[in-house]
Amino acid sequence: MADKNVTRDLLMDAAERGISYRETIADRAVEPSAEAVAGARNFVEPMPEKGMDDHQVLAMLDDIGSPATITMAGPRYFGFVIGGSLPVTVATNWLTTAWDQNVGMHEVTPATSTLERVAMDWMIDLFGLPGDAAAAFVTGATVANFVSLAAARNRVYANMGWNVEADGLIGAPPVTIIIGEEAHPTLIKSLGMLGFGRNQAVRAPVDKQGRIDVSRFPIIDGPTIVCTQAGNVNTGAFDPIGEICDLVKPKSAWVHVDGAFGLWAAASPDREHLCAGFAAADSWATDAHKWLNVPYDSGIAFVRDAAALKSAMAITAEYLMTDTEFRNPSDFTPELSRRARGVDVWAALKSLGRDGLAKMIDRCCSNARRFAVGLSAAGFEVLNDVVLNQVLVSFGDDATNRRIIDEIQKEGTCWCGVTVWQGKTAMRISVCNWSTTADDVDLSLAAILAIANQPE
Repeated sequence: MADKNVTRDLLMDAAERGISYRETIADRAVEPSAEAVAGARNFVEPMPEKGMDDHQVLAMLDDIGSPATITMAGPRYFGFVIGGSLPVTVATNWLTTAWDQNVGMHEVTPATSTLERVAMDWMIDLFGLPGDAAAAFVTGATVANFVSLAAARNRVYANMGWNVEADGLIGAPPVTIIIGEEAHPTLIKSLGMLGFGRNQAVRAPVDKQGRIDVSRFPIIDGPTIVCTQAGNVNTGAFDPIGEICDLVKPKSAWVHVDGAFGLWAAASPDREHLCAGFAAADSWATDAHKWLNVPYDSGIAFVRDAAALKSAMAITAEYLMTDTEFRNPSDFTPELSRRARGVDVWAALKSLGRDGLAKMIDRCCSNARRFAVGLSAAGFEVLNDVVLNQVLVSFGDDATNRRIIDEIQKEGTCWCGVTVWQGKTAMRISVCNWSTTADDVDLSLAAILAIANQPE
């Protein structure tokens, strides 16, 4: 048995190192130095014959690994729609890691299963989704899309009298998949994993902001799954999902919403209008590690038809406790074994409350507009309507944009990514972090403009 003092000392060492990392994160360059990145090669070695002292292992990880990390959790990281973890969620993540619960069966893990059920119910209410919808806590929006569309596949084929779970897709009747021209690649990946193919979907035309254009929507003929988007990854724009539902639901189409970050707009009274009509859809996917600011990884799938989700995901075996009055989390997820990621979601919602969550969403959107105003005032082209937390800016031609973005990243004050949207290369700014302030925006703007205004 491990000595309690030895274990305590090691965990305290880890906690102190983690606290130090978070306390200094705002003062560090966002992108690690070339020397720190090169130093990560020191991890590369043959499997050692003999073990290393635990404290030395931890020290090596911190001394070499920490300097080589991008400060994604910091207030001036604006890449890839990535939120920083709230302090309370880091703390609960540490505690639940210590619990080491495998959240599969309620009777084996009653505390974490109950917390996930509570968090699920809170989000269903928060987003205005049907009260009897089911949910699955998964790794992120990729798997949340996959799980939602697996339920869709189950129901659409069941309605045709085909048991897709038992008989697969070979010889199955066809199903039409409709997606927007600017659907996120994780949605397309999910369609591939489900056997629908990555290149078979019908593409619905979009407007100048990337929203599906209902006036040019494809004709529905036969069993159909329609995939919509809440929050275009470049512009933040929302498909007119209510209108799409009105158009296709009378023809028995299943409507899915990829709301990786945009679904959280429903939590803000000032932005919930963007989600008008969403409750008429059949499934919804989102991330908690984006705008809810919990640690990686955390995604959630919501499905109106709980039976379809359970039929697509449930597992049975003689040794599993499947005959129970309780909700077994593993009946709704691809994994039988997984960590208690729903606890962090519960903690964030419990800590923030409705008011705190709305203020966090609104603050990010306000900071995005602050970026857009500052960049426009400096004479640079903001390409999108800033309706949410995404800003696209162009500094000139493709080569100029890529050069400036590369220099901004290397300079280290902030980190913004490059994208190509509707044929134009641009810098994308995603404001998702709870700790980003107006001062962080102004500091970042000063650095961006100083670089962008330099002569070549």
